[in-house]
Amino acid sequence: MLDDLFAGSLEDAARRREQLPTAELERIALAQAPALDAAAALHRNDRVHIIAEVKRASPSRGRLAGIPDPAELARQYEQGGASAISVLTEERKFLGSLDDLRAVRAAVEVPVLRKEFIGEEYQILEARAAGADLVLLIVASLTQPQLERLKHFTEQLGMTALIEAHTRDEFARALDVDARVLGVNARDLKTFELHPELFAELAPEYPAGVVRVAESAVLRPRDVRAYRDAGADAVLIGEALVTGSDPAATIKEFRNV
Repeated sequence: MLDDLFAGSLEDAARRREQLPTAELERIALAQAPALDAAAALHRNDRVHIIAEVKRASPSRGRLAGIPDPAELARQYEQGGASAISVLTEERKFLGSLDDLRAVRAAVEVPVLRKEFIGEEYQILEARAAGADLVLLIVASLTQPQLERLKHFTEQLGMTALIEAHTRDEFARALDVDARVLGVNARDLKTFELHPELFAELAPEYPAGVVRVAESAVLRPRDVRAYRDAGADAVLIGEALVTGSDPAATIKEFRNV
């Protein structure tokens, strides 16, 4: 599934590149206002931070929500106290788009993450041109030279890389490229089973100063509390927010655990 998602995202990026060449996209990206410092925004203070996700669907759960107005949803997230907004831009399985990202960036003042299956610099330029402050880099689908190169390119554009690991080996690889924001995703990308205990196992191995992000397996306040107690600086939440009736209130509840 992960290989298919990456292949599809790269095919879609190639199609867009035919319409907007790299040189022109780079000009647009460099003309944007400077990216916000997402690592600083997500460092733990008195409460755990919430990264709230705009997510219509997923391969494991199918369609979750229509989200006709992603900007309005993002505003509700911000009103509820979200420290950052994650926007799924993958078109085929997650039903997202770069238009969603642009709309959210225009609507909120907190850092915005482009959550996508990124394997080349063009996609990172797209993220910066759309106003993103962070991009997702998934260790499982990148060689170590690719991971290092794409992280460096992200930082050259002034953005932050959220580097995502799903196993202990991937966690170690993320540390080898000096990840500043490092997420542990509880979902096994091969079986789609959830292992929320993985974050607690790896949390003691985070170096000082690295932002500790827990991802997936969050439906109730007690799930956020468990991640917080294990040491998470931030928790990324999608399904529980897009399927609920009051996302702002849900975020407030999650932040107050």
